[in-house]
Amino acid sequence: MKWLGIAAVLVVIVAATGYVGYRHFVSNRLTEEALFEAVETQVYGDSDTGSSPTEEGAAPAAASALPRGGGSPIGVKLGEVPDVFKVKFECSNGDFIAEFHKDWAPQGVARVYELVKVGFFNEVRFFRVLAGFMAQFGIAGDPRIQARWRDSYIEPDKVTASNVRGTITFAMPGMPHPPGVTNARRTTQLFINFQDNINLDDQGFAPVGKVVKGMEVVDAIYSGYGEGPQGGGQGPDQTRIQEEGNEYLADWPELDYIKQATFVE
Repeated sequence: MKWLGIAAVLVVIVAATGYVGYRHFVSNRLTEEALFEAVETQVYGDSDTGSSPTEEGAAPAAASALPRGGGSPIGVKLGEVPDVFKVKFECSNGDFIAEFHKDWAPQGVARVYELVKVGFFNEVRFFRVLAGFMAQFGIAGDPRIQARWRDSYIEPDKVTASNVRGTITFAMPGMPHPPGVTNARRTTQLFINFQDNINLDDQGFAPVGKVVKGMEVVDAIYSGYGEGPQGGGQGPDQTRIQEEGNEYLADWPELDYIKQATFVE
């Protein structure tokens, strides 16, 4: 009986030790995750043809299977978005101001609003810049942040404004889309038109805003790297930007970038 009592005590001690170790592991893990959530809160959430501003991703599925309203990681509602607002983009080569109109493309403008609200565009590179065409940006510098938004699709918008010089529009997966589907799978990538690209209107590219000050800064965004491998060029690979962020883009040191984007009166 004496030995049974000792064995029982040992079992209790081992179990208690294991529980304490488990709690320590879980506590550390939760603390690390909570820290990342706090950082996210402070910091902010296909195949490229070379002829359209496209967003890297899988080829479009059947229209009925395309995600609709993937939702906002931060829960911004359309009614919370101002009808018109301005954003100042402080960039490595100067500043410009853009004005966004909700009546142009409600879902797209709401996404821009929430991305600016959480600081998503801070330290974001203009990774695909084609002289005489457009400058594309909108992949987070931190791949962990990008992962939160990559599959957060927004609802389609009708094209009500035209892709004239200075307009800002969401990039999309490679064309063509399934029958009846326009501006599918828009998430975070945008482009600024260097010239009138009205041929994009019929392809479903719905402008969300327009540069109203500092277009000369936009014109001067570095374009020397050109297309990435998706478009047959030697520029940055969109897939690797998604996966590795600004660490990967260090190999393209001349890329201009957004230092921060903030709302202005």
